[in-house]
Amino acid sequence: MRTTGRGVWGPPFDRDAAIALLRHAVDLGVNFVDTADSYGPDISEELIGEAFHPYPTGLLIGTKGGMVRAGPWQWAINGDPAHLRDCVEGSLRRLMTDTIDLYQLHRPDPNIPIEESLGALVSMQGEGKIRHLGVCNVTKVLLGRALKSAPIASVQNNHNLIDRTDPRVLEACRRDGLVFFAYFPLGDVGDGSIPRLVNLEPSSPLARVAGRHGAKLASVALAWLIQTLPFAVPIPGTSSPAHLQENVAALALASRLTPDDIAELATMPIAAGVY
Repeated sequence: MRTTGRGVWGPPFDRDAAIALLRHAVDLGVNFVDTADSYGPDISEELIGEAFHPYPTGLLIGTKGGMVRAGPWQWAINGDPAHLRDCVEGSLRRLMTDTIDLYQLHRPDPNIPIEESLGALVSMQGEGKIRHLGVCNVTKVLLGRALKSAPIASVQNNHNLIDRTDPRVLEACRRDGLVFFAYFPLGDVGDGSIPRLVNLEPSSPLARVAGRHGAKLASVALAWLIQTLPFAVPIPGTSSPAHLQENVAALALASRLTPDDIAELATMPIAAGVY
């Protein structure tokens, strides 16, 4: 998402730098890249295809469909089955692949039953164009309906220290063996309504724990998520090599967080209600 232009619209300022950043992430051990056809739109998928095709063994690409764009920071939903079929075909072309590792319904359309939207994706999975299916931005009720209508492998919802997904969704993921992709794991929702965790005051619990470990705030916030939700994968976006390093450092830091660290982080004030 962050490799596109401002407002998740248009090309990046420096295309070569964006491709280099993607490749550097994989060099550092990242083996899952999350994108969507609406990022740009199309731009992010094109960059990923250029950066990685032919894809190395072990690198998984997940993309999404069902959101349409009219301009910077503008988002609309289209879960029409025919539209989703077009989305998948377009993603296959831009990613330069015959099969998408993980395809997720970007957001349920309130005007179309989720069963109908997923039905189109299940059909394309049967055609070999999709390997695994997932859903994003779902409530517990919608997740339950999705699970009854499709072989769901993953859920992608907003989740971080100060803005939490409904715990019933998390429990369903734990119970049913679903991967939970936590988006905006550093608190950035794009419109400023939720503060970035990396901008918190030095007196915050997050800053105190980071100080004890000599770590960056972003690394601690991601490490907390990794340790407290072992079935979760945080997907922080970045356009900066320095921030990429901070994000990857969370993997090693997670095992060093102590029970006291986790207890202190639990005192972080929640800035938003559950999803």
